[in-house]
Amino acid sequence: MNIDVILKTKGRAVETVRPGDSVKRVAERLDASGIGALVVSADGGSVDGIVSERDIIREIARHGAEVLDWPVRQIMVADVITVSGKDDIAILLTIMTDRRIRHLPVVEDGRLVGIVSIGDAVKHRIEEAEFEARTMRDYIVAG
Repeated sequence: MNIDVILKTKGRAVETVRPGDSVKRVAERLDASGIGALVVSADGGSVDGIVSERDIIREIARHGAEVLDWPVRQIMVADVITVSGKDDIAILLTIMTDRRIRHLPVVEDGRLVGIVSIGDAVKHRIEEAEFEARTMRDYIVAG
């Protein structure tokens, strides 16, 4: 199974912020949207960076509350690992586990087309396992 399967279920909408947006504004958007990361994009279609709740907390711990007034470009991860919709979900989970990353933007032909979280991937794997168990149970019952 590939990442496109997850995107078909959850949708391809991606919340983005601009590099000049304040960290406070980003934190407010994360809270209001109930998500853990935002893609940083000057044009809404390219990936300039990514910022997560964890990034914000780390910088506040290091530099104090003044971080909230900084532009998000100062704390974002600029060297973003991305995946393609055609990549296998197992590859996605390996990257996330090995790199301790919870969110990966999905990019096709240089354009942002979605984002997947570790929760999205785990949910998909659980649904897949439940389907296999039901199928096996039905096969055994049918004899």
